[in-house]
Amino acid sequence: MPSFEEIKEAARRAGQRANMYAQTATAQFHSGFSLPSECNRAAKVLQSFLVDPERPDTVMSSIPKRILLRAKGLAIFTVAKAGMGWSGKAGSGVVTARLPDGSWSAPSCIATGGVGFGWQIGADLTEFVIVMNTEEAVRSFGLSGNMTFGGNMSAAAGPVGRGSSAMMSVGHMAPMYSYSRSKGLYVGISLEGTVLMERKDANREFYGQPIPAMDLLLGKVPAPEAASAMYEVIEAAEDFDETAFLRAVYPNSSHRSQLMQEPEPEIYNQDHEDLHQEHDRDEKAAAQSNLPN
Repeated sequence: MPSFEEIKEAARRAGQRANMYAQTATAQFHSGFSLPSECNRAAKVLQSFLVDPERPDTVMSSIPKRILLRAKGLAIFTVAKAGMGWSGKAGSGVVTARLPDGSWSAPSCIATGGVGFGWQIGADLTEFVIVMNTEEAVRSFGLSGNMTFGGNMSAAAGPVGRGSSAMMSVGHMAPMYSYSRSKGLYVGISLEGTVLMERKDANREFYGQPIPAMDLLLGKVPAPEAASAMYEVIEAAEDFDETAFLRAVYPNSSHRSQLMQEPEPEIYNQDHEDLHQEHDRDEKAAAQSNLPN
């Protein structure tokens, strides 16, 4: 059993590591935040959650293709968390929504933050992908401004792989699925208490004028070239043929045959058009209410 002095020394080293990590993350957050850089990072983050064409076994630990094809929107962001006895977390990322033609909208920048208390020590960098399965979930990112996980929004742990449990989850989808991947060691990390905020300043700087996040997610602004790397990752995953991978993972399996024969879901959904029309009606109503009598 370690002595008190050994425990104290380990805590001191962990605290120094956490403080150094927090300072580095904060500096990067303030100096390197821009829509193009966030889209490039989002492309790399999302790629790490998808099937690696060089490794068939990754089909069992990736976001299922059917989940991605059904997605109404994606939020991709990175959160740095550090502390000793208390914790602070900050991060950034982007949100994009699927348009009626199956393409993806211009991205909106988001930032994250939060403070936690309790027994926790260390530093952590975690990448998150939130899959929005409903138009209401897209609306929550486009209209709320500030959202808090565990408060006015929640996300269920997303299914992975191609097993029966994943396929059952597809049939009973939560409004949002959360996927995460940690690059450090931290006790008790989660999205609870994490606040997501629209970065209006970053959007205004890139697009040249103030544009509401909902207008971006509804496709009222053309998709920028700066986000092409992110779009390419999504489109490659949607077009990827998993047949060979399924043969490798499920050799001589009737379950594999069933998965291969099941048709992929239709990408287009009338709900997005309804959301677009409802947003237009809300804007017209707001404009009329501001007219002089």
